[in-house]
Amino acid sequence: MNTQEAKRVLETALICASQALSVAELRRLFDDTIAADTVRALLDELRADWQGRGMELAQLAQGWRFQSRAEMQPFLDRLYPEKPQKYSRAVLETLSIIAYRQPVTRGDIEDIRGVVVNTQIIRQLEDRGWVEVIGHREAPGRPALLATTQQFLDDLGLKALDMLPPLGERGEALPNFDGLQQRLPELGAAEDPLDAAPVQPEHEATPAVFDDLHAPSFSRSSSPPGALPTD
Repeated sequence: MNTQEAKRVLETALICASQALSVAELRRLFDDTIAADTVRALLDELRADWQGRGMELAQLAQGWRFQSRAEMQPFLDRLYPEKPQKYSRAVLETLSIIAYRQPVTRGDIEDIRGVVVNTQIIRQLEDRGWVEVIGHREAPGRPALLATTQQFLDDLGLKALDMLPPLGERGEALPNFDGLQQRLPELGAAEDPLDAAPVQPEHEATPAVFDDLHAPSFSRSSSPPGALPTD
């Protein structure tokens, strides 16, 4: 099989795939007769071939996928004019602290936010596939250490954590979700709303930096097992 034929096979598989595909999975297209380095080289060529088009071949945390470019989103939104879902400030703050300070315990989050973390928030973030327990801290009670997942990066269209938006000056004490929030509209609207199960809001004074944050939910990932709470 020549290079052009191999690229055509890769292109077809990636366009038809419902999720990102790893190099190991793509090698199976050729019965593992093509080396991993060769597949990566072909993917780089394929990505270059799609430069200047409305779609792009992106390398994410869990593999490669075709996706629409960010500048195409306003046009695509006209086909699906759904109102973006609103995340609660508690959800945004909790997720941002885990993303920027990981690994953290529930106690760490409570120390930063100054309020008790609602158990449902952590559970729903885990169910959504954005947060997971990666170990336990050697401290009394051995509290669980929380970190973001590869699915979290994929949903934001990122390859690695170092691609998260910078915190800026306001991120020294409480992580600022503004930069991360700006990436969410690129992902489009979800099949299922994420605010269908409201929880009792926490009575607290929320920093002004988190006021009126909105984000649409996700179109590329699978429907969440549950709904994220709202205030």
